[in-house]
Amino acid sequence: MPGTLYVVATPIGNLEDITLRAARVLGEVSLIAAEDTRQTRKLLTHLGLHTRMLSYNEHNAAQRTPRILRAVLKDDVALVSDAGVPIVSDPGAGLVRAAAEQGTVVLPIPGPSAVTAALAAAGMPADAFHFLGFPPRARGARTALITHYEHAPETLILFEAPHRLRATLEDLRVVLGDRPIAVCRELTKLHEELFYGTPSEALDHFDAPRGEIVIVVAGAEAGRGREADATAAGEAIARLKAAGATRRDTTEQVVDAYGISRRDAYRVWLQT
Repeated sequence: MPGTLYVVATPIGNLEDITLRAARVLGEVSLIAAEDTRQTRKLLTHLGLHTRMLSYNEHNAAQRTPRILRAVLKDDVALVSDAGVPIVSDPGAGLVRAAAEQGTVVLPIPGPSAVTAALAAAGMPADAFHFLGFPPRARGARTALITHYEHAPETLILFEAPHRLRATLEDLRVVLGDRPIAVCRELTKLHEELFYGTPSEALDHFDAPRGEIVIVVAGAEAGRGREADATAAGEAIARLKAAGATRRDTTEQVVDAYGISRRDAYRVWLQT
């Protein structure tokens, strides 16, 4: 009888956050496809489970996907990431899509999520938000991404590595100004820290941070909207150009964010 592919959320830090259903499923499936078997082994040991595992990550996904698809044709399989909900800034989307295409039943097992945990603690509107994942490492591309959402009224959520936190905070300050943010570090872990303030204040606070980080940024003030604003568009073009963005990328970002024409954006680029 064909099995089911369970997409199982696991704790982002505190192992007590595992749900009863997730623990049961991890004990009942015949195979767990784990992003890092060493990390998942800690969870299984905590639960007293000895389920067989197979590593499945961005480096071996192409080779392992067929094997997992064959396995789920015979019995139940669980997909887990290092922490949180699989596929959210983690590998697995290709496997889920392929499983669905071959007719396998795919069921999510909800649970801990760094995105919703940070959003719940940030004290900002949560009825609508943009999850940006990990921003690009290159400054020009990162600045372009932030500029794209400069006038969005919805809350923004980003993941960031500790060694790039200060660079991203600086870009947020330059592009968005000192609007409210919450920096959530090591959520649910021993050294958990939630910082509330502005990008400038966060730069003063975080010197050499460690651990996993989620940044929650307040949306643009009501009334700013996306109306054509030649002055603001010109400033954005100058920032992007200075950061090394190409003319084409800059034009795309500014046209979308400020509503000016491509011709005007190109003209300002030449004059900047």
